[in-house]
Amino acid sequence: MQKTKTTAVIIGAGFAGICMGIHLKKIGIEDFVIIEGEDGPGGTWRVNTYPGAACDVHSHLYSFSFEPYPKWSRMFGLQDEILRYQENCCEKYELYPHCIFNTFATEAHYQDNKGTWIVKTSEGQIFESQFIISGSGGLSKPAYPTIKGLDTFKGPKFHSARWDHKVDLKDKRVAVIGSGASAIQIVPAIIDEVEHLDYYQRTPSWVLPKPDREISEIEQSIFKSIPSIQKIYRGAIYAAMESRGLAFVVSPKLLSFAKQLGISHVKKYIKDPALQEKMIPKYEMGCKRILMSNDYYQAVARDYVEVVNDSIASVDENGIYTNDGQFRPVDVIVYCTGFYASEDILQTEVFGKNNLDIKDAWKDGPEAYLGTTIKGFPNMFAIVGPNTGLGHNSMIYMIESQVNYIVEAIKYMNKSNVQVIDVKPDVQDQYNVEIQQRLKKTIWNTGCQSWYMTKSGKNTTLWPGFTFEFRARTKNFNPRDYDTLKMDEVYSKKMETAEVN
Repeated sequence: MQKTKTTAVIIGAGFAGICMGIHLKKIGIEDFVIIEGEDGPGGTWRVNTYPGAACDVHSHLYSFSFEPYPKWSRMFGLQDEILRYQENCCEKYELYPHCIFNTFATEAHYQDNKGTWIVKTSEGQIFESQFIISGSGGLSKPAYPTIKGLDTFKGPKFHSARWDHKVDLKDKRVAVIGSGASAIQIVPAIIDEVEHLDYYQRTPSWVLPKPDREISEIEQSIFKSIPSIQKIYRGAIYAAMESRGLAFVVSPKLLSFAKQLGISHVKKYIKDPALQEKMIPKYEMGCKRILMSNDYYQAVARDYVEVVNDSIASVDENGIYTNDGQFRPVDVIVYCTGFYASEDILQTEVFGKNNLDIKDAWKDGPEAYLGTTIKGFPNMFAIVGPNTGLGHNSMIYMIESQVNYIVEAIKYMNKSNVQVIDVKPDVQDQYNVEIQQRLKKTIWNTGCQSWYMTKSGKNTTLWPGFTFEFRARTKNFNPRDYDTLKMDEVYSKKMETAEVN
């Protein structure tokens, strides 16, 4: 099949891919493609259409700084509104002509003798590009439970990220497996429909009240007519959220007040001491993701909800057996079991220099320099890569920081006639030693098991500092951190290879 040459292949059309596409256009690069597996842009906000889906970051901060939206309807955006925002960005910045939907980037191979990448898709297209930019994100590959007999269950079963809207839950016995962010939104949203709900939680989550409300039309009008006020408002939200980083990465003791608030939140709505005991976590607050909800505990306290802490032993065609020997009949099973965020974070088979498989490069867990570039994989960039996740602020801020770094790298290469950059191994290694040392002092290293960690216990997900530090470190591209090849050097290498062959 004929190859299509392009400057860049962007993988994923979520916030990361959209932001990257917009900024490539801003520096005059128009020949790029965005490959997206779904039927439109939006990433996690297109696929996660489960009842109650919403964001736990303030709307005015969970949006691009260069594209403010004055008409957010709530303090915390709902799924459909966030998706519309992303679609509007694609429309305004004319990204749709660059997008290839319903298509997956299946393989990417670096060509040592040409300094370019070959990217193959699920639909048979082949692209040759100077750059590949992964924007698939950490919450893109659903994690399904492995339970004996699950395939024999005769009723509907689906992951929260693949919600089956054809299934009517009215008067059904529903089993929700998992107690993370999606579960605490789904349970209250479906509680008035179901006849009975079995809520299987391996460990409870810390849940705080959510300071959510409608944003009035007057407020929206002010934000629209006086953009500077919205900018100041966004800055105030950022500062408030950034201050929470003190508790995560400097002094975990500062979470003691929030812990008492979490306990009070449980006891306010759950009066049964036995159920209270089930719902109050035993691990330190912040070790796992802190969640927010104003209706979760009220839903769990319903008399037709059973919270099950015993592990699931097996499933048959009619229901679920737990390790204590009990059987519970079920009509519908919903997996709220999260995503592969710490290990298998790329859904594309990637082979770098000397045909190095990224799975081998990451056999001890994903690593990158500034979460963005990976040794042995020249001209490849990862947005929301290893150790860029947050527990206290907006990922959009991190995405914009990484996109700025990538743009600065490309501008340097164009200005200096450089064809290839590859982060120096010692630069990446020293950086990751620093990151892991800093993580040891954070709340995330206090002993709980979370999706932040690999199976070996390495935190490959979170950034161990303040977001403004990450912004400062990615503000400028330093070519001294990279091995580089100029155009003529790549050409000479190509000719040498041709002579040998």
